[in-house]
Amino acid sequence: MSDEVDVIVVGLGPGGEEVAGRLLAAGRTVLGIESGSMGGECANWGCVPSKMMLRAAHVLAEAGRVDSLAGRADVQAQWRRVADRIRAEVLPGGDDHSSVAGFEARGGRFVRGTGRLLGDGRVAVGGRTFRARRAVVLATGTRAAVPPVPGLAGTPFWTNREATHARDLPASLAVLGGGAVGVELAQAFARFGTEVTVYEAGPRLLAREEPEASDVVAEALGRDGVRVRCGVTIDRVGHDGSHFQVEVAGAAATYQRLVVAAGREYRLRDLGLEAVGLDPAGPIAVDGRMRAADGVWAVGDVTGRGAYTHVATYQAGVAACDILGELVAPAAYHAVPRVTFTDPEVGAVGLTEAAAREAGLAVQVCRASVPESARGWLHHAGNSGFVTLVIDADREVLVGATSAGPAGGEVLGLLTLAVHARVPASQLQHMVYAYPTFHRAVQDALRDWRPAP
Repeated sequence: MSDEVDVIVVGLGPGGEEVAGRLLAAGRTVLGIESGSMGGECANWGCVPSKMMLRAAHVLAEAGRVDSLAGRADVQAQWRRVADRIRAEVLPGGDDHSSVAGFEARGGRFVRGTGRLLGDGRVAVGGRTFRARRAVVLATGTRAAVPPVPGLAGTPFWTNREATHARDLPASLAVLGGGAVGVELAQAFARFGTEVTVYEAGPRLLAREEPEASDVVAEALGRDGVRVRCGVTIDRVGHDGSHFQVEVAGAAATYQRLVVAAGREYRLRDLGLEAVGLDPAGPIAVDGRMRAADGVWAVGDVTGRGAYTHVATYQAGVAACDILGELVAPAAYHAVPRVTFTDPEVGAVGLTEAAAREAGLAVQVCRASVPESARGWLHHAGNSGFVTLVIDADREVLVGATSAGPAGGEVLGLLTLAVHARVPASQLQHMVYAYPTFHRAVQDALRDWRPAP
């Protein structure tokens, strides 16, 4: 293997794979370095297996709604069906051999190990030093953050990695963290029969979303039998060899398993960022073309622009164009969508009402109830949700929106386009919406909107 290539990509998760693929397609030589499994967190332990779990869990919930809509159904949940599918389709064979083979078939060169920057385009890995003639791209992602709860360290707790690949269903489960990962895992396990409690230090679930979204998800979890405890501080966690003890305010509860879903931390400490003048604490500051330092680009979670696969692949496209010397619009983040795949789904884009007011905008807010919409009424069982539109009254355009409901993430497509393209609220108000659809609730929300005087 030559020690010199056009581009070295450190980290082959979604962002790293995307930028490497684009550069290979353009005829550049690319060396990919990955210390874990190719595909990264999303493909192997995050987005993909968790949505397989949720798909199965939501089917169980739909079956439970037959009695109110269509007759009678007797359903027996079988967790092994889910575990077997994940085992067969995610990291088949237990490793990333097929992914690596595919990368190499496209012309990529692959090295397993931890890359360390030496400066001047040089990267050390596995006892060898390679040099990039054109660019080094950093895309090492994040890992689950472990909060400093007394007694937690050293116990066999799960993160999303162990939870999404669980072979057996735990009888009881504590989830530390009420963000998207925490509530998704809580609902999935609960619908298969696990007794679940969610502990959240903040005052509500999904703290970065609209308060109404927190309420809708909390109510949904409650219907699934999940106990939600917000505004609590865990005093201590213990493990007696078979069960966890979670102590809050002097009272302890016992669980078979415990999942830590309390945020993410950057995987940067071992990269030698100091050699190129970057702070290993992260995030890596990048410009609009994803440049971080002379000859160094960064994409994905490490840039601090949102731990989402779609952000990573978007940034990868920008970086690839810049590395190839092609004209590209600077990266923009005013319309980044995000979806929590609970039932109901919570899709959101741009600013919440509170964030818009904090930014000093004159805000108008329009709302609609999904159950009161035509499609929501027809849908009946499982129709909880809402649409909230945050409008900049001065410019009369959407700057944020939330769509919660049975198809919240899909309705979000319309709203993301509106925020991204800065479509005037008047145009959204007077366009034609197909009847009866869930996205027609957007029109319902705008029915009484008027420009500010």
